[in-house]
Amino acid sequence: MPTHVAAEAHGDEIGALLAFLEAQRGGLRRAVLGLTDEQANQRPSASELSLAGLVKHVAETEQGWVETAQERPHSIERTQETWHLSFQLEDGETVAGVLKFWDDVARRTEEFVRSVPSLNDTFPLPEAPWFPKDARQSMRWLLLHLIEETARHAGHADIIRESLDGRTAFGLVDEERQAREGQA
Repeated sequence: MPTHVAAEAHGDEIGALLAFLEAQRGGLRRAVLGLTDEQANQRPSASELSLAGLVKHVAETEQGWVETAQERPHSIERTQETWHLSFQLEDGETVAGVLKFWDDVARRTEEFVRSVPSLNDTFPLPEAPWFPKDARQSMRWLLLHLIEETARHAGHADIIRESLDGRTAFGLVDEERQAREGQA
């Protein structure tokens, strides 16, 4: 999972934006590194956020935005009454399962984005009080929004992880690197 993105190494704007998105995904994935489901479900602050819930929420959100851009119905439909379920593991869900789901979402996101003719192509935004009626956005906006959303929650995850066991993002990056080098 990259932590530093050298944009020129990714060939084009799409590659660079996807690399930045993957770097932010990595921050969230690292936040659950080495935790049990029970630990990842803990809420160590006044907030209702947990690491497991953040990972699930970001995965569902990414999938929902890509389905919106594809002008397809959402495969996971959330209402005002069920929105909170996107922030918590439900019966039978595990962190490992949610991470696998997110890996599949990330793969589909990349396939879709690479299939569009231009980042200037647009799609209709969903009907919501915060979007103007009949608003459209570009594929570039979609990628930037996914980066923004994921980065926001990666920051939350850093704070929650440090609150759980004192481990920081930099320490987790080093642990991940050491584990990779040990497997090589």
